[in-house]
Parts: sequence; C-alpha cells; structure tokens
Amino acid sequence: MLSEYLLTEIARLGLQTKLPLHRQLYEALRRAMLDGKLCAGQRLPSSRELTQDLGLSRNTVVAALNQLAVEGYLVSHIGSGTFVNDSVPKVAPRHRTAHEKQGATLSRRGRALATTFCATQLEIQPFTPGIADFSAFPVALWQRLQNKHWRMTYPDMLDYNFSGGYWPLRRAVADYLRVFRSVPLDVDQVIITSGTQQSMELCAQLLADHSDTVWLEDPAYWGAIKAFMATGLNLHSVPVDQEGIAPQAEDEAVPPRLIYVTPSHQYPTGAVMSLARRHQILSIARRHKAWVLEDDYDSEFRFSGPPISSLAGLDTDQRVLYLGSFSKVLYPGLKLGYLVVPKTLVPPFKQAHYDLNRPGQMPLQAALAEFIEMGYFASALRRARQGYAERRQCLLAALQPCLGPYAHISGAEQGLHLCVRLPPTLDDKALAQRLGELGLTVRALSAYCLRRTDAKGLVIGYGYATLTDIAHYGPLVAKAIAGALACLTPKLESL
Repeated sequence: MLSEYLLTEIARLGLQTKLPLHRQLYEALRRAMLDGKLCAGQRLPSSRELTQDLGLSRNTVVAALNQLAVEGYLVSHIGSGTFVNDSVPKVAPRHRTAHEKQGATLSRRGRALATTFCATQLEIQPFTPGIADFSAFPVALWQRLQNKHWRMTYPDMLDYNFSGGYWPLRRAVADYLRVFRSVPLDVDQVIITSGTQQSMELCAQLLADHSDTVWLEDPAYWGAIKAFMATGLNLHSVPVDQEGIAPQAEDEAVPPRLIYVTPSHQYPTGAVMSLARRHQILSIARRHKAWVLEDDYDSEFRFSGPPISSLAGLDTDQRVLYLGSFSKVLYPGLKLGYLVVPKTLVPPFKQAHYDLNRPGQMPLQAALAEFIEMGYFASALRRARQGYAERRQCLLAALQPCLGPYAHISGAEQGLHLCVRLPPTLDDKALAQRLGELGLTVRALSAYCLRRTDAKGLVIGYGYATLTDIAHYGPLVAKAIAGALACLTPKLESL
C-alpha cells in the first residue's frame, strides 16, 4: 500500500537526514516513482487523502506535491486529479559488483589517497601524536576581537583577497620570523594560507609538473605524503638518521624537483637537522635546481639547548620556501598558516593562490593580527611552552623504567611528541594495537615509513595529556614496552 511505503521512507529519511518534513515526503514520492512503485500515468491520492493517511499537515503535503509538479514528476488534470508524468523513467535497481565496492569507481590516484597513510585516529586522547592542548585558549577574548572586526568590516573585507592576506597579519608574521626564526624576508613575501597542507599543495602545483620527483624524509609526515600524491608527484624516500634527512649518492641518481624537510623537529622521529646536513641539502638543491620546502614543524617549542636557526636563514640562492602554521599555539580549527616564498615567486604565487583557492576569511585574519599585536600570542606561547615542558618531563620520568640497551628516546628536546625507538625485529604495530585496546592512541613508527623496514618504535604525543593523565597512563605504556622487549630479548642477545 502506498501510504505504508511512504511512511516507511519518511521514517528512514528522518533518521538519516535533517530534511524538513515536506522534503522527506517529496523524496519518498520521488523514489516511489523512480523505483516503479508509482507507474507512469498512475493517479495519486488527493492531497486530502494523503494528509489523512500519513498523519501530516495539509501544508506539508501540498508543498511536496507542488515541488514534484514544478520539477515535472507530476501533472494535474482539472477535474480528474494528479498523475505521474508519462515521461518519468523507471530506474531499475542495480547491484554493485564486488570490484565496484572495493573502489573501482575511483581513479588510481583516488584509490591510493583513500587507502594509504590514512589518519583514521585523530580523536583527542592523552598520547595522540600531533595534537596540541587548545583547552586553555582564551575563547572569550577571541570572540571579542572577532566581534569587533565584524562590526568594523568594510565590504572589501568580505570579498576574496588577491594581496596574499590581511597586511597587518602578514607584517606580524614577518616580524616574528625575522626575530625568532632568523628568516630574512619582506612582508610582501608572506602569503596567508589555510594551513601547511594548502601551502604544500600550492608549492607542488606551481613548482613541479606531473610525475616530477619530490624527496621525502623516511619516516615521513603523512600529510606531506597525501599532498604530493594528490598533485601527481613521484615520491622518493630518503632515510632519516639522528642528524635528519641523510641523502646518499644513489638518491641523487633520482634528481629531485622538490625536497620536503622538517629540519627543526623531524616528524615523526624528532631528529634535529645538523648544520652540516642543512648545508648539504642546500647544495643538492643548487646542483639540481630543486626547491626546498621547509616545514618548520614544532619550532616554537624547544625545551633544551639554544634555538635552532631556520634553513631559510642559511639560504643564499632563494631556493627555500618556508611553511608555518598557527594551529599548535592557538587551535587547529583556526585553519590559518603562512607561506614565505622567494621574491621572484611572489607574483605567480599570489595569482595562483587567488585563482585556485579563492582566499578570504579577512575578518578572522584581522582578529588574529590584533591578537598578535597586543601581545596575546606571545603570552599564549609562553604559557604553552611552560605547560608542555612539565608534561614532557613527567612523560620522560614515566617511561624511564622501560629504557635500556634496546629502547631509547629520540626527539624529546623539542615539540609535542617523542619517539621511543625499538629494535627492528619488534612488531611495533602490534604493540600500538595492544595499547589501543587500553584506550591509548599511540602510533607505530613503522606506519610512517615509505620504504624503510628497520625503523620501529612508538610515537607518543603529550600535547593534550594532563599531568594526571601522564602519571596514570605513562607507566602502562612503559609496562607494555617492557613486556614486548622481554619477549624479544633472548633473540636479541643471541645476535
């Protein structure tokens, strides 16, 4: 019976969608016609009958019928009633093949993007890597600044922006980078983007052609892998050691067009690129006329030793593009970052950024510029450094019992995560899974690898972990690591 079918469909749509009731009835009737439950030329019950049978208001029923009539599904004959249009096709249901269910409708690149290096566990848990503590963000202050700039907003602030971003924000970024990161730049070289991901994609789109080669650190940041896969580049992995990316002669046999590095705090191993290695990378870029993309990840949070100067600060050939973000100090949903490009690249980058991305969010950028200019950003950064330093020290103490000849920590001097390095024969993915069963999201180091099979360990974040969380969960992690090593020790000692 038609009314029973319609009620079933409306109930299903009500659970699955937030469509208004008249739209749910419209969809139910439309589906009945396309599926052949209402045939071409068949007369529909009157609006009064549908109102009574379905228990809906007459306005709801009339609105649905009128929409279907406007779209040509129904025709009305005065004195006779409303009928399904003869031209409505019957769509036979088609079952997808197993091949289609596995994603055959996607391109090869689409399947790769959807199935490899997926960040499926980004939920906020105490030890999730890459997550900062944004619970202390001054929301009330931020709302006041945003409201102020919305009240003052001129029409041009609501439009797209061709200039590369709000000038006071670009000036604030330039001032910060000159003083704290030793980056020589003019304000005009700063382009405000929606974050590091967009900055990487823009660099790949403008500086490389399809099938050009990009060198990536191995283990690598999954976001960079995805960005360069999406732009059609060939990925060439270069192993990372304790001094950062370590190119060998065989790597130079695959000349790069782009070289992506995280020299201040390599993600995920935490290695800091040595001065000698920085000069090596710049020399390779010069020889191959390649561009270096410096993702200055976690550079704001250094807890021991002097600050490390940026790679861009050493560049005399204008071949380094500098990428940064506000997400770690403020909050990830802000979605604002910056890209510093060589002077010769400023016009094409601004033009392409405008054409490809239609940048905007000017009132938001204005609020952030004032947040920085009034000293709130510096205050937030000081508080964050102090809080993260305490958490880092607490986590190091909690992990101490499991450390020894077969387990050591890298990357603890800087950033919001550390890496417990483990023997190459240990199954770090199984260990991470066991910790996941305890409600902890840590990641296996091997999950970040492109070609390497020798890099094993656990990547442990402490950005969102309270001291209480670390005191409770840290020993559980140490115990799990110690247990995994105990099972492996006889084999290791026999080698």
